Amino acid sequence: MPRSDDHETPLEGGFVNTVTRVGDTVRRSTGSWTPAVHALLRHLEGAGFEESPRVLGIDDRDREVLSYLPGETPPWTDWPDVLRCDDGVIQLGRLLRRYHDAVRSFRPSPGMEWRNPLAGSGEIIRHGDFSPFNTTWVDGTVVGVIDWDFARPGSPIDDLAYLAWQLVPLQPTGRCEQYGLDPEIDLRSRLRTLCEAYDGDYSPGAVVSAAIDVIQREGDETAELAAQRLHPWKLFADDGAVQAFAAEAQWLRDTEEWWSADR
Repeated sequence: MPRSDDHETPLEGGFVNTVTRVGDTVRRSTGSWTPAVHALLRHLEGAGFEESPRVLGIDDRDREVLSYLPGETPPWTDWPDVLRCDDGVIQLGRLLRRYHDAVRSFRPSPGMEWRNPLAGSGEIIRHGDFSPFNTTWVDGTVVGVIDWDFARPGSPIDDLAYLAWQLVPLQPTGRCEQYGLDPEIDLRSRLRTLCEAYDGDYSPGAVVSAAIDVIQREGDETAELAAQRLHPWKLFADDGAVQAFAAEAQWLRDTEEWWSADR
């Protein structure tokens, strides 16, 4: 059984869980969803998906032990150059497609619980939070996908729409400024590039429509689960997430026709 005797280094983030690094491992708090996530990660390992962490067990403090993925995660401001150009968009689109191809044969055992109790059923198991902020990069190449706690049943286009929302981004111009994107950047071109890189026959218009549904669902589920005082949704709601999701979903509805236009 992995022990926690070595020096521990808190990792950045930790908004939802306490995450520390011990040597070449990561220690994270567990919950009723942990067996399902571990089954998913073990399936990905067996399928040859190299960018997910490996499950190493549970330590003497009842924390999950995962392999540490090298690299840096993008900051919330001033993205690295690779994410400001098509290269990063293409890499993430192709990575998401590889994940979906690897996970398609995964069959969760009956009774497995996912973290979100409203998850329901779906065609595949989505990552659930696939965005630039949950990837690791080395020398301009994406090498890892982290934070699998919100994996849930769903549709492939939901993961793609979530990524588009965060990466293109399908958000007001203030977010582009926050990320350091060129003021003249062609966002519709970035969306088309992402769809082409994913290579799943999803049009930009279909992705935008799915993104509206995904964002609205995020808000509705946050409100419902926060009312039950469930962590971390209560934390999200207290931070204004429900109102933010509603505003972003409405903004995207108002601009949906523009996103779907060829020029």
